[in-house]
Amino acid sequence: MRVFFGIYLLVVFVPLSTIAVWAFVDRWPWPNLLPSALSTRGLAEIFNGHAPIGGVLARSILIAVAVSVLCIVIASLSARALVFYEFLGKDLFRFATILPFIVPAAVFAMGIQVAFLRVGLGGTMLGVIIAHTVVALPYAIGIMTDVMAAAGPRLEEQSRVLGASRRQTLVHVTVPSLLPGILASASMAYIVSFSQYFLTLLVGGGSMKTFAVVMFPFLSSGDRTIAASYSLVFLVSTFAVFLLFEWILKKLGMRETRSLFL
Repeated sequence: MRVFFGIYLLVVFVPLSTIAVWAFVDRWPWPNLLPSALSTRGLAEIFNGHAPIGGVLARSILIAVAVSVLCIVIASLSARALVFYEFLGKDLFRFATILPFIVPAAVFAMGIQVAFLRVGLGGTMLGVIIAHTVVALPYAIGIMTDVMAAAGPRLEEQSRVLGASRRQTLVHVTVPSLLPGILASASMAYIVSFSQYFLTLLVGGGSMKTFAVVMFPFLSSGDRTIAASYSLVFLVSTFAVFLLFEWILKKLGMRETRSLFL
């Protein structure tokens, strides 16, 4: 068991440590064990280069937050329909919720690009948000369906029997009982949206620059210092979202342990 645990830690932390080190390395020739020259060139390129990170990062966060909000609303309603109601075409609807998982990403991206160009959404932020939402929805719906099934309808029914209105039941019973799933869905949708490159490039038409779109050319160019610097900022920004959601859960008393990760 300890061996597998050690292997797992190596697989996860060695690549992350390599990225953190390469962000500050200028030369690291093989087979040297240590870098031969350190540099802050990567961070200088990010914060003072031809594509300043501030606007791109803010746009990426705005898109990811919008996708998270849309996914929470749509996934909550979809999960409620799948768990609590019987209707014609339910199995087809359930299959449609996982369809973006099954369709190859390149095929889906090309199809949605053609459709969005015809309706005037190509090259717009709204088009990118909708495309990201479609890709992130299967994750959000899957999480919310499991949480909705575990919560069940009993608390809502008891609330209505005791005289609470629909709004009071929603605010004081339904949302608090589903909040862990809502935050998990939001964080997953945020990360999926923030890391989208190919879909953003096609739907955005190259004019909608997000962090992933700016970062990818450096990854393919072989400049490891700048690529690692972008990856480090990417990692920190997504990890910050995870910490934010953990902090919210603790503030709301939904984390009994004081540990951050358990």
